[in-house]
Amino acid sequence: MKKVLIANRGEIALRIIRTCHEMGLKTVAVYSTADRSSLHVRFADEAVCIGPPASRDSYLRFDRIIAAAEVTGADAIHPGYGFLAENAEFSAICADHGIKFVGASPETIRLMGDKSLAKDTMAAAGVPVVPGSDGEVQSAVQGAKIAADIGYPVIVKASAGGGGRGMRMVAEPADFEKMFTAASNEAEAAFGHGGCYVEKFVSSPRHVEIQILGDGQGSVIHFGERECSIQRRHQKLLEESPSPVVGPQLRKLMGDAAIKGAKAVNYEGAGTVEFLVDAEHNFYFMEMNTRIQVEHPVTEEVADCDLIEYQLRVAAGEKVREREIRLDGHAIECRINAENPFRNFSPSPGRITAFHAPGGHGVRVDTHVYSDYVIPPHYDSMIAKLIVRARTRELAISKMLRALREFVIEGVETTIPFHIQLLQDERFRAGEFDTRFLESFTLQPKEHEIS
Repeated sequence: MKKVLIANRGEIALRIIRTCHEMGLKTVAVYSTADRSSLHVRFADEAVCIGPPASRDSYLRFDRIIAAAEVTGADAIHPGYGFLAENAEFSAICADHGIKFVGASPETIRLMGDKSLAKDTMAAAGVPVVPGSDGEVQSAVQGAKIAADIGYPVIVKASAGGGGRGMRMVAEPADFEKMFTAASNEAEAAFGHGGCYVEKFVSSPRHVEIQILGDGQGSVIHFGERECSIQRRHQKLLEESPSPVVGPQLRKLMGDAAIKGAKAVNYEGAGTVEFLVDAEHNFYFMEMNTRIQVEHPVTEEVADCDLIEYQLRVAAGEKVREREIRLDGHAIECRINAENPFRNFSPSPGRITAFHAPGGHGVRVDTHVYSDYVIPPHYDSMIAKLIVRARTRELAISKMLRALREFVIEGVETTIPFHIQLLQDERFRAGEFDTRFLESFTLQPKEHEIS
């Protein structure tokens, strides 16, 4: 592997470029016309425009990305996250053109992308799963019978779902048919497949995920867990490692289960096995993400590693040495989005008129923006990730608050005020929260922001 094309944009593209350069690899950036002034375009060795702003006409175009790789002589493609990162067809097309896809095999992506098949595969491998239907449910009538057998409340989930779409919680038998139909219709519209499955609804769950790395040759290791329960509409806003509720024993059990599941699909590359953890510390497989995650920096900070480097080394054919990873300290990541938290997190694209990133010991900022950069309205609203590391969770929270108050972004609204208030909430500071925490969190008006 000598030259890597990054089939993505923004901060993750720049993040990958940095590691490639440290490894002595040449890089190729691809960009839409809306991203011409992004830093990933500036710092790559080469850059190729692949189309107009709309993702479907640029970042989702297989043909243009493959053509860019061939024209520039790139022998590998790193998909980052989002866009084509979990697209089995694109992974296969890369292989057909003699280009290494830095990620999981098409077979693994396809298998883990079907939530129902993924659950069955994990169950067969001995990974704990939530009680529910055996594969897709063929009708609302069949689903209602399964729901009655496992007991309400239940949740209907799209087999090809993601990001909270095609998902409905059902509390009463009388509501099942309506909710099942709604989930199926939403899944059909979003993913082109309306298949759904039914499982027991885990009340007050925490979303805890295990970072794994496999070499596709039978070896898999894990890097501990990330706590991802602070979510809004199933979208993560803050992540940390380790989780406030995971001790050494539970970490070993979850880590062993994640490795078992990854080995069952001969996993290659960096990935994440996501679990629901209930109030009694029982854990259940939720899904496997066959890509690098937005929140990977918190793991890098506590494990003192570069997960992108590991991805690239595995893609180049290196084996993973099975060993226990030493974890040290506590890390927190806040996603800084161009959104107005005081107006229901409405998007806030536009020109950044002033930009000052915080610094100091244990502070990291992953971003592709700068003063005078124009945030386009066409993509995800995340403009930066602020990551801190300290010896303890309490110290990490204090450091994050200090860094947030130093972070200056003017010209657009951001989620910085939300994070400042969240980190001062007594329940959050005590580690007493679950995936529904923000439903009871009251954001104070801007003029009354806590200082």
